[in-house]
Amino acid sequence: MASLRSPMQLLTFTIDTQPYAILSRSVIEVLPLVPARPLPLMPDYVRGIFTYRGHLVPLIDLGQRLACRAVEERLSTRVIVVEFIRPADASKAPVRLGLVAENVISICSAEDADTTLPAMELEHAPFLGSLLRLNGRTVQLILIGRLLPPALLDGLFPIPLADPVAIGGEPL
Repeated sequence: MASLRSPMQLLTFTIDTQPYAILSRSVIEVLPLVPARPLPLMPDYVRGIFTYRGHLVPLIDLGQRLACRAVEERLSTRVIVVEFIRPADASKAPVRLGLVAENVISICSAEDADTTLPAMELEHAPFLGSLLRLNGRTVQLILIGRLLPPALLDGLFPIPLADPVAIGGEPL
């Protein structure tokens, strides 16, 4: 009997010459590198915010997050706009991130993997998923819902209250 599940498609890219992938179903759009407005007192991997289709979206430098060095700004450097549901958000409202990566090059199927190694449970890197051997390369899957620490995620995407609080006496 044939499976009704569709194959898991992956978008691959490189960080510090190493191949990584994210689930393509999370990808909204791939853009050329965009300027970001810096946010004060953020971790190095938060480049700032940028405007995407009328909304402010945090921009995350995957080079800083994964390899402790900024992504090089080249013609092949792209912003991957992704969307996911925060586990702690009862409203199930999706949030968006922009991910800066190099050589955003291909979509491939996880079914094409020669072999896989399950994700390691690393307290300091919960975003590192399975390792897959694809087309002669070992590719690390990135779990975007775990890319940011919960406290930072809560700060960037506060869960809306039923009764919004005014700032400075003015309604929001």
